[in-house]
Amino acid sequence: MPPLGDFEATLQAATGRLTLTPSPVTILWVSYLEYDRTRRDMTRHSGQPIPRDSNLYGATMIHRISVLLALCLTLFPFWTGSAVPSSPQGKDMIKKEAFGKTPGGKPVELYTLKNKHGMEVRAMTYGGAIVSIRVPDKKGHFDDVVLGFDKADDYTSKVPYFGAIIGRYGNRIAKGKFTLDGKEYTLPLNDGPNSLHGGDKGFDKVVWEAEPFEKPDEVGVVFKHTSPDGDEGYPGNLKVTVTYTLNDKNELIFEYHATTDKATPVNLTNHTYFNLAGDGQRDVLGHELLLNADTFTPVNKTLIPTGKIVSVKGTPLDFTKPMVVGARIDQKDDQLIFGRGYDHNFVLNRKDKGLTLAARVYEPTTGRVMEVYTTEPAVQFYSGNFLDGTLTGKQGHVYKVRYGFCLETQHYPDSPNEPSFPSTILRPGQTYHSTTVYKFSTR
Repeated sequence: MPPLGDFEATLQAATGRLTLTPSPVTILWVSYLEYDRTRRDMTRHSGQPIPRDSNLYGATMIHRISVLLALCLTLFPFWTGSAVPSSPQGKDMIKKEAFGKTPGGKPVELYTLKNKHGMEVRAMTYGGAIVSIRVPDKKGHFDDVVLGFDKADDYTSKVPYFGAIIGRYGNRIAKGKFTLDGKEYTLPLNDGPNSLHGGDKGFDKVVWEAEPFEKPDEVGVVFKHTSPDGDEGYPGNLKVTVTYTLNDKNELIFEYHATTDKATPVNLTNHTYFNLAGDGQRDVLGHELLLNADTFTPVNKTLIPTGKIVSVKGTPLDFTKPMVVGARIDQKDDQLIFGRGYDHNFVLNRKDKGLTLAARVYEPTTGRVMEVYTTEPAVQFYSGNFLDGTLTGKQGHVYKVRYGFCLETQHYPDSPNEPSFPSTILRPGQTYHSTTVYKFSTR
């Protein structure tokens, strides 16, 4: 049998790389050309025309046409759209859609961000809330790993702060009061004797303006809101911008900016509840947690810091080495009793003002890993102690006690009343700037 020749070698190379995807019409045309070329080649070699019923001619044509048919069968799934490449390379994308209305009739929009690896983040304009985050496990199976609701209505009528931007002041301010530049300000009391997460109508309960963007290797949404002077008792017109960015490193980046025309406390954070086993699957007590914090701020019975900063060593709050969340959570320790588990501010081991590791969480059954990096001085670890089974979330999942955890990067709670804590006061002419990164991977 004569050599296969350049034509068949080209076909082998093409099918090996799966880069050649001609249409069926092209294949038929090439078949005709190959038929004609075979006849001319054999005529040239023999010096005389080769009859079409020649055994040699027939064998050569059968072999070469077989190669073409094999190529057709190989590429058929690509013509029909049914092929799944062995190493898919997706494309960054962003989509906007309606997601209901507030009780006052204001439309709520939902933005879907997706990177080329298939990681997907959905965020809505009500509260700037993260509605879902879909990431793969160690076997490549994607799951939603945050708690939330299917409709905007549920976010407006219930108060777990699921996924929301928190402000003006994340965490607690004692007795709902602080004094600034000689003037006392009074805030709503919405957490026993204290003010929590900005008051009765914090940033989690407003509709933010939103503008999507696309850049090479990343997509995102810029959320904007202006909090007027006197809003929930806080002074100054505060202009806030929060940018959510999803990049191709499977990083979700939160970048906060704010300016004011009067001095005011500012402590912005995000209140997403995570469960790396998958939304609603089980509690989070089997997650392994590492916190880059040698010290924490102990609290009193109402969860207000005492003003001290103490070592975690020898306490159930020591996560300086990876530790299962549920290993010590029910110990008879005053700090755990006060919080019904973990609900504490951990002071990060910081060498400079840039991004530093705050936490690393590993879920053994799925192999999912989440790392948190931040420019903030602390992180609040909350183990979902006040979830009690009364909330039904996405896909009918009932959120029982400790079915989610939060890692809220922040300045310390009650800082306006504790001069020894890092200041949270923003003044005119200054710009508040904070960055937090949630990075997802598997092992």
